[in-house]
Amino acid sequence: MENFKVIIVEDVPLEMKGTLGIIRSDIPEAEVIGTATNEVEYWRVLKQQLPDLVLLDLGLGGSTTIGVELCRSTKEMHPAVKVLIFTGEILNEKLWVDVLDAGADGIILKTGELLTRHDVQAVMDGKQLVFNEPILRKIVDRFKRAVGAQIAKQEALINYEIDEYDERFLRHLALGYTKEQITGLRGMPFGVKSLEKRQTELMRKLFPEGTTGVNATRLVVRALELRILDLDNLEADES
Repeated sequence: MENFKVIIVEDVPLEMKGTLGIIRSDIPEAEVIGTATNEVEYWRVLKQQLPDLVLLDLGLGGSTTIGVELCRSTKEMHPAVKVLIFTGEILNEKLWVDVLDAGADGIILKTGELLTRHDVQAVMDGKQLVFNEPILRKIVDRFKRAVGAQIAKQEALINYEIDEYDERFLRHLALGYTKEQITGLRGMPFGVKSLEKRQTELMRKLFPEGTTGVNATRLVVRALELRILDLDNLEADES
């Protein structure tokens, strides 16, 4: 790894000391050209000398949004500057998404393996989306669940002989659409009476034990139970 310049943004003195210790002992190529504990100090240091990397904590002064905005502004003004988040916000997943949308090159959580030479080198080599093991485990778990749900849906569609129009009909019922509104969806070639017949046929398929007492609401719940519909991806089609 070639030598590079870094600014560290951290508002907790003990954690700043620890981060400096990691860099000095494990990443000798890094030249710390400045440190900052808040937004004002950061912009002052940045104006004095442009770094190759900003090691940025998110929880500055008790506010998580400051770190996100610092990341966004830095990447907008200096796209070539790498921004690696080094944060103790280990449970705030929305914050991770926000900072990735703001252009961060990676996120290292202050837990587990902490900051490593390998992670820093990956960022400096141009790799995007650099994460350490704690966040990677969460990402992989979510990925596995998402794929599992997708496979379950595909199997349900086949097992219960659900076609595209059945799925669209059920999905919009789940979203609160009336049959009249569903007939107005783009590419939906059925009138209200046809949809009523389709609903009756779906009840027969999804309730082979009998449809007595089954209404549209119970039909939708059953479709969710069988994974024909994905509760996390209930979105309306264009009308």
